Amino acid sequence: MVFDFDTVPERRDTDSQKWQKYAGRDVLPLWVADMDFRSPPAVLEALRRRVEHGVFGYARPTAATVDAVVGGFAARYGWAIDPAWLVWLPGLVVGLNVTAQAFAQPGDEVLCTTPVYPPFMSAPKNSGRVARTVPLVLDRAARRWDIDWAALEAAVTPRTKLFYLCNPHNPVARVFRRDELVRLADFCLRHGLVLCSDEIHCDLILDPTLPHIPTATLGDEIARRTITLMAPSKTYNVPGLGTSLAIIPDPQLRAQFIAATEGIVAEVNCLGYTACEASYRDSEPWRQELLAYLRGNRDLILDFAARELPGMQIEAPIEATYLAWFNIEALGLAQPVAHFEQHGVGLSDGAYFGVPRGRNLRLNFGCPRATLTEALRRMAKAIPR
Repeated sequence: MVFDFDTVPERRDTDSQKWQKYAGRDVLPLWVADMDFRSPPAVLEALRRRVEHGVFGYARPTAATVDAVVGGFAARYGWAIDPAWLVWLPGLVVGLNVTAQAFAQPGDEVLCTTPVYPPFMSAPKNSGRVARTVPLVLDRAARRWDIDWAALEAAVTPRTKLFYLCNPHNPVARVFRRDELVRLADFCLRHGLVLCSDEIHCDLILDPTLPHIPTATLGDEIARRTITLMAPSKTYNVPGLGTSLAIIPDPQLRAQFIAATEGIVAEVNCLGYTACEASYRDSEPWRQELLAYLRGNRDLILDFAARELPGMQIEAPIEATYLAWFNIEALGLAQPVAHFEQHGVGLSDGAYFGVPRGRNLRLNFGCPRATLTEALRRMAKAIPR
């Protein structure tokens, strides 16, 4: 490998939210979804040059930044994006909140499937909208999480205005197939719903046989109803630079979305634009090696869990992301996060993702293999015997 993913960067006593949570404690934090890897060398070099410039005024993307984004999505997904479709945001969660405000009124409903990234459920509530959830179902024979289509249809009411999609999915690490996305597009069109598609993990497909398909590429009709949210943050480990994108082909939807941002959404900062450009234009070799490393971490977890973690089951393949979703019901833990913290590992409680406490834990394996190996060793010691 050309790039170093094994060197453990020291994040203790830094501004890292991930590590500050356990300051002064011997707990390995595998919870919040940022990685313990240095960002790509091309990104670091671009940021050095930008800092040396010395002036950090209000920023707008340059033509080169826009070209990097448009070119990156064209090369990876065959998506011909008009630069006019781009709305820059200081974070993807901002996009979820703005979408709820722009396309639903107080009391209207926003529909999503669970488990899911917590802001899918909190964003509607922040502005007086209603979050309605439909659980995914596990096909145990196929070892695959599926949408419960009958339940989804039954959940629609006259006040349902939006559907939030997470693809690739956080936390179950699922890549939705073309036939599923076509069916979902038809569902939204039939019910007159705006589709907000969070695709922030799209560049982190671990199964090379599974393509990522942007929902808005399925046809002109669904493109006119879709807000696609993307960002370089998860893939290139730059979430702290606060740079995300809403891609909105329809001019009326785009105008509504922008109107909802006015006066409340901060501008993207100059370093964020710099990192975004270098990520999409210059960091593809790094991304390919990152994917290979994450596949190795995934395989380590699956092998170790099968041998050493009785009562902790990963019920479906980890197709994308750097997140593992454990079913821990068999352990019978009333406070599972606190239990594993006592044994030196910090995980995410499944309750935040919309499932009962004690059923699931999420583990972030975007870290050096030595860190992951030690965390798994501690988890094995924590299993009640």
